[in-house]
Amino acid sequence: MNINMEQQMVAKWLRGFGILCVPALWSVSICNADTPGLDRTVVSLENHEAAIPLATQDQAAEDKLAEIKAKHGKRPNILWLVVDDMGYGDPGCYGGGAAIGAATPNIDRLASEGLRLTSCYSQQTCTPTRSAILTGRLPVRTGLTRPILAGDKLTRNPWEDEVSLPKLLSDAGYYTLLTGKWHVGEPVGMRPHDIGFDEYYGYYPAQKEISQRFDERRFPDLVNNPERARAFEAIAPDNHLTHGFKGGRTEKLKQIQSTEDMGRAEKVLADFTIQRIKELAKEDQPFFLEHCFMKVHCDNFPNPDLGPLSAAKYYYKEAVAEVDLHVGEIMAALKEADVLGNTFVFFTSDNGPQMDGWPDAGYTPFRGAKGTTFEGGVRVPGIAYWKGVVSGGRQSDGLFDLLDLFGVSLKLAEIPTSDLPVDRYYDYIDQTSFLLQDDGQSKREAVYFWWGKELMSCRMHEYKVHVKAVLPESTHMHIDYSTLVDVGLAPWLFNLYIDPKEQLPVGHRRNAWLATVLGKLKAHATTFKKYPAKEVGL
Repeated sequence: MNINMEQQMVAKWLRGFGILCVPALWSVSICNADTPGLDRTVVSLENHEAAIPLATQDQAAEDKLAEIKAKHGKRPNILWLVVDDMGYGDPGCYGGGAAIGAATPNIDRLASEGLRLTSCYSQQTCTPTRSAILTGRLPVRTGLTRPILAGDKLTRNPWEDEVSLPKLLSDAGYYTLLTGKWHVGEPVGMRPHDIGFDEYYGYYPAQKEISQRFDERRFPDLVNNPERARAFEAIAPDNHLTHGFKGGRTEKLKQIQSTEDMGRAEKVLADFTIQRIKELAKEDQPFFLEHCFMKVHCDNFPNPDLGPLSAAKYYYKEAVAEVDLHVGEIMAALKEADVLGNTFVFFTSDNGPQMDGWPDAGYTPFRGAKGTTFEGGVRVPGIAYWKGVVSGGRQSDGLFDLLDLFGVSLKLAEIPTSDLPVDRYYDYIDQTSFLLQDDGQSKREAVYFWWGKELMSCRMHEYKVHVKAVLPESTHMHIDYSTLVDVGLAPWLFNLYIDPKEQLPVGHRRNAWLATVLGKLKAHATTFKKYPAKEVGL
């Protein structure tokens, strides 16, 4: 059998447990629809992730959406609120907030009036998540496997053959706008307004990549060395506030020239989103607005015009409190524009906290952090809100991958799956009925975790198996001082219900499902045989 590297890796573990002789494990789905089992999924399209069939739930959601459209006369607006590097435990509704020095009343209100997901997953770093939610495809499939850094030279434009969500929505009659951080490509052809957004207003890189030019305490060898500063400027990402429009017109506005300017940037972006909500709400067409906060990615600087916002006063806590402030203002703008009843809102973070920046870093109760595929790196806040549609006070531990936002958006916009290409694999699942129905159940059986081109782990139900892991070599050093390792003699299988910190594997000695979860991971790896990963030079 001609199997690729990922398959060989998984096959090694499967051989160790004597399950290569089970033919079902070599198919794309290991589900037998007539026999109940741990894997309940069914393949509907060969090039799409298998999903749990919930026909009655789906039909109820369809009926609900039809009623909403009849009431409002148009399809719903879609608003994503994406924070940068916020930890699972930072908001009050996830155990943080005032208890850890930065109250988050507005985020907490979203949760209390909507659906709070407790098993919501991102990718392990910024660019992979941001590309995944806009393509419905894992980063290893698109080539956008890590942040594009100063000095990187891509061998091809990863977006040139991708069909992005904003393009699909724009073609379907939505006005598409991204405000804030992009971080998925700065060259012409890779900017937001090149890949499908009608409009872009924000900064291409992360905060640190801008502020390091001016922060002489953190980067004295750059700021205080004119020769190196000139050399850096030759390869550095743009530090202008950029206003771009579909068709290529791009305006460079105010340039960040100090850490004070960086501290003020978040409010500038929030004010723009609020103004555009007021304007777009008056139009006949629905809108898709992705508001991407610059904060709380290190290095954080307080807005000198706002004064202290948190009890802790640390810069990171000030950033959390400011994000919460702007969440409240944006939601107030929706209410003032009278579109709350026809706007689906989703609040989340692009990955876990970047502990390498501590104490300018967030909090997670789980093991690991940004850069790892342990829970601390990939389990993030996820709140679905839609006034009068998503019932308030709901909580669910059903699996939700941020990739699934792609499918939810297609459903809300009434874009059929047949509009997607058939020559590539899609990893999203349409989770609309899960989010909208009062007793909605997740249609996702498993979440798969990659680190670059390495297949690392898989969560299925409450079980999570690791075949590779990122281990820090010192406290908080999950990126700058860590090691990528094979797990050893046997896969590490954790039961997250009894061991959410992934401290002691239960393996085959205390668990009957190791072979099944490994089989699910194997089935995932098998999809790369027909639909190979893309190489773009990262």
